[in-house]
Amino acid sequence: MPIAKKSKSSARSAKRPTAKKKTAARKSVKKRASAKASTSRASAKASASKATAKRTTKTAAKKKTTAKAAKRSTATGARRTTASATARSGSKAAASRKRVPNAAFMAPMQPDGALSPIVGNRPLPRTQVTKKIWSYIKRHDLQDADRRTVIVADDNLRQVFNGKRRIDMFQMTKLINQHLIPIK
Repeated sequence: MPIAKKSKSSARSAKRPTAKKKTAARKSVKKRASAKASTSRASAKASASKATAKRTTKTAAKKKTTAKAAKRSTATGARRTTASATARSGSKAAASRKRVPNAAFMAPMQPDGALSPIVGNRPLPRTQVTKKIWSYIKRHDLQDADRRTVIVADDNLRQVFNGKRRIDMFQMTKLINQHLIPIK
């Protein structure tokens, strides 16, 4: 029996996938893509539902704490005076009143000999003394260029700062108060 030769066309068809195979491959790719999309949609829905559940529990917790705070405020509100309650409520009467400064800060104090060249000899409140010292520091450029909170004392300020050459501004008020004499 003679062996039949394969034609060139049949050899080519063996190399290339047939049309049926191509469509089957396309369908399987589409199925995989749709399966991925459906699972990602499902996971997105699940995470969205988890997020809404968290939000609802948070809002419920906020409502509970707000209710507790309201109960506390009504219990303590009876103890408060009427003036303080109106000041906190923000009414027009409370807004028209000005803030009253503390009398201890506004009491005039006499500067001693070390402080008088900087602020003067007249009695001044502590607030004005601090203001005048800061204007003296700015006028004579006594703040450190790198660290603005540090004051480099000149001869007059060194007497006030108990001989210290450099001082932090937060310690300044304590040292100034040592040189103020209360007026009786």
